[in-house]
Amino acid sequence: MTEIPKNFGGLPPEYSQLADSRIVMIPVPYDGTSTWVKGADRGPDAIIRASANMELYDIETDSQVYQQGIFTDAPVAEARSPERMVEAVRERVLGHLADGKFVVLVGGEHSVSIGAIQAHQQQFPGVSVLQLDAHSDLRHEYEGSRNNHACVMARARELCPIVQVGIRSMDISETRGLDRDRIFFAENIHDSAAWIDQAVGKLTERVYITIDLDVFDPSIMPSTGTPEPGGLRWYDVLALMRAVCSRKEVVGLDVVEMCPVANQWAPDFLAAKLIYKILSYRFATGGRR
Repeated sequence: MTEIPKNFGGLPPEYSQLADSRIVMIPVPYDGTSTWVKGADRGPDAIIRASANMELYDIETDSQVYQQGIFTDAPVAEARSPERMVEAVRERVLGHLADGKFVVLVGGEHSVSIGAIQAHQQQFPGVSVLQLDAHSDLRHEYEGSRNNHACVMARARELCPIVQVGIRSMDISETRGLDRDRIFFAENIHDSAAWIDQAVGKLTERVYITIDLDVFDPSIMPSTGTPEPGGLRWYDVLALMRAVCSRKEVVGLDVVEMCPVANQWAPDFLAAKLIYKILSYRFATGGRR
């Protein structure tokens, strides 16, 4: 197996040192609470490996966002409990936010997002969270933990407004207190783009984006632990990301639930390219405000 690149994009030192980088990538190879297929702990390495094979010029934005500097931090390795992992992520992210960095968390299962959301809410009061996901993740607790991957948006909702996109699977317990005005079910948006303006309009001025890769249809993203049929397509997601970055101040991002499958490289590359596309939108448009 080829050596894993040491940084996102395989960038040379002049574009990947912490001091000179506006963007910080934090891998969190945690897979402690997933309940079906394990392997999300291998997700960050797979994404970083694939990222070294991207072209670094983005045609759509006519930009090369890597020139802003992308530093890849050491992985957050805390795995003793989801609670300790959440705290370790929160502290790591807060440190970089205090230094004015734009943080991208690379999971790992979705529970890694909890600490990052907490950190961004502390640093940016009034932030809202935009979730792209097949699952609503609104359980109050699951399998004895409030920090289970199935609880991430319940924790986010305690802190700030949320908007959920692409949802197509949930437990009946999650319908209690559900704000249906702020959730865009996949079955209602798959054949139109009119919903994008509605979704963006429900967000506050500052936005944190959390993307569970199972939001995509399994035909293009089979490498997740809990795939669901009927997902979004590549250009659906890009259209939403473009709209959010042009109309709001995106303050942080995570991409999670990459569960790599042997000899299937396309999903790994999709995840890496998605991160790079969002960064291109963020730093080439009004997201720099």
